[in-house]
Formats: sequence, structure tokens, C-alpha cells
Amino acid sequence: MSRTSRRLVFAGAVVLALAGVFGVARAARPARVAVVRATRRPLAQTLVVSGRVMPPVRVNIGSMITGMVTQRLVEDGQRVRAGQELLRLDDAEARAAMAQARAAVSQAAVRLDQLRSVGLPLAVEGLTQARLTFERAEREWQRTQRLSDDGIVTATQLDDAKKAVAMARSQLQAATVQQAGSSPAGVDERSVRAALDQARAAEAGAATRLGQTVVRASGAGVIIDRSVEAGDIVQPGKTLLVLAVDGPTLLTIEPDERNLAAIWIGQPATASADAYPAQSFPATVGFIGAAVDPQRGTVEVRLSVPSPPLTLRPDMTVSVELEAGRRGEALVLPADCVRDVTGRSPWLLALVDGVVERRSVRTGLRGDAFVEILGGARDGELVIPISSGNPVPGTRLAALAAGR
Repeated sequence: MSRTSRRLVFAGAVVLALAGVFGVARAARPARVAVVRATRRPLAQTLVVSGRVMPPVRVNIGSMITGMVTQRLVEDGQRVRAGQELLRLDDAEARAAMAQARAAVSQAAVRLDQLRSVGLPLAVEGLTQARLTFERAEREWQRTQRLSDDGIVTATQLDDAKKAVAMARSQLQAATVQQAGSSPAGVDERSVRAALDQARAAEAGAATRLGQTVVRASGAGVIIDRSVEAGDIVQPGKTLLVLAVDGPTLLTIEPDERNLAAIWIGQPATASADAYPAQSFPATVGFIGAAVDPQRGTVEVRLSVPSPPLTLRPDMTVSVELEAGRRGEALVLPADCVRDVTGRSPWLLALVDGVVERRSVRTGLRGDAFVEILGGARDGELVIPISSGNPVPGTRLAALAAGR
């Protein structure tokens, strides 16, 4: 072998030896893993639940009588005032009955006026004449009796005078009864007044039936549904229109029963309509249902809205964000660092002096991205997130970066 060849062989052996040394050193170096550092920061836990805008009062409007609709005066979504006409029914028969009732009232009123202006004066005058006649007949009978005692008049004349007194007394009694009946407290006037009252009651009934041919709004609000057109025959008990009556705006949500501990009366919230997500508005929890829906495991919660935006409409879908808790400063980790965070035994993988260590933790508030750590981790400690894999505890690893 020439000297040149021996040099080449020696150089190759050196290169191979160096490569082996570097390979062994590289193989002995631990793998690197991305880590996150536990830190302290403010934290708020929120609960976001979908719900709807609930009308304060939903009134089903219908007709109280059977009839044909001649006019529909409102449309869906139209705002109406209290007492505003919504529908008109055929009123020809009701108007005829009203005219007949008014005529009966007029007739009864005329009879009462006639009794008071004509019947009572005649009765008074008749009583006066009957009293005078009786007094004259009685005086004549007394005179005739004296003459009979003196033998001047016959027994027949005395008997005629006695009969005249009896007839005059009977006429006086009849006139007295007639005058009493025609007086304001008498039976005749009471009878005529009763007939007038009855006619007026019939008129009121006819007026009510005529009024029922017009369907009116029970209060101010918005028509949110209708199922009637002109020409339809309607009957009592059928819903023709649905009115959302004006009142305090309420939101209704149905969170899972597991979140009940995070909800309380007076709790502040922020809501927004799904149609206008950029327009958020404050709300306050005012009612929590007393029972849980056994089928869905939810509970009804209602929130009041003191200043609702004009864009809110009944039955709109809304998103409600409730603040369940807040810490001015808390030891936190990203949610990606806590494994089985929603289970009963959450845990994490910490990197302690380059060695992976499994550790159980106690969690507190849960924000959108962070979880409060009450026990099981220390401030500044390195934790392996779920996104970095699931290394076996005891494995030696090197921290790639300490994110915050």
C-alpha cells in the first residue's frame, strides 16, 4: 500500500470515529417538548347559553260571536294601540236588533211620560171630583134623613139618598186607588218604569252584540301572528290573531342543570341577538325555575332587560353570557394544559427538572381560555399541554419553550 493510500484510509477512519462520537452524543440528548408556564392573572368564568326573546304577554285574540269577517285591518308585525280595531264582522243583523231595541226604549219612555203628564193629573182631578161628589151625597142623605124623621119624605126617597152615598163612596175609593197608582211610587208608574228598564237592558245587550262585531286590541303591542282573512266565517274560541303586548322585555334560557350553582337571582349578564351579534346589551337574572326538565335536564331561567335595543323582536334567538365568578388574581393554566378538565379527577403533566411528572390538580374558575388551579401546581411551573402529546411519566424531556 502506498503512503497516499495509507493516509486516505487513516482519514476515513477518523471521520467514522468522529461520526460515531457525535451520533452517540446526539442519541443521549433528551427529546424536546413544548411547555407552558403556570402564571398568575385576572380570571373571569362565564357561561354562554342560547335563548329567546320572550314577549311579556302573548294574547290570543278571537271573536266572541259567529260571523263573517268583512275587513281585516292589520298585518303581521304591525304595532297597534290599545282598543284599535283589528277585524270587522258583518253587523247588519246586530244593527237591526239595535234599532229595534232603541224603538222599544222610546216607546216605554213615551208611556212613562204620558203617565206623568196626563194620567197623574187626570187621576188627581178625578179624585177631587169623587171626593166632592161623596161629600155632596152624604150631606143630601143626612138632610133626607131629618126630613124622613119629620114625615116629610118617603122611605123610598131616604133609601135613594142612602144608595147615592154608597155609590159616591165607591167612586171615591176607586179614584183614590187610581191616583195612588199614578203617583211616582204607585203601581202603574212602577210597572211602566220596569218596562222602560227592561227596554234599556235589551238596548244595552243589543249594543254589546253590535260592539262584538268589531274585534279590538286588548292592549298596545305588536301583531306577531294572524290566521284570518276577509270573507272567513269565524266562531268563538278560535284564535284569529296573536298579540305580543308591550311590557318589560324578558329573555328566557334553559341552561344545563349542572350549571345551576353558577346562576343566581340578580346575576348580571350580557346578551346579544344572533341577528345582530355586534349589538350587546345588559340583562339581569330575575327568575330561576323551581323544577328541572326531566327529559332534557335543563332549568328555565328568565332575565330582564332594562334597556332593550330597538332591534329586539319577540321569539328572536339570543346568546346570553353569564358571569359565574371573577378573580382579581389567580394561578391559571391554559385549558389545553389540564387533562380531563370536566371530569371528577383532572390532572396535568408537569416537567420537573427535565422529568415528566403526572399530578392531580384541583380546579376553580374556568374562563374562555384559562383554568384556575387551586392545588397541584405552582406559580412558574412548566406544564406539558395536550397538544404536545402524552409522554409517559418518568420520561426525560427538554423544554422547547415556556409559553405563557
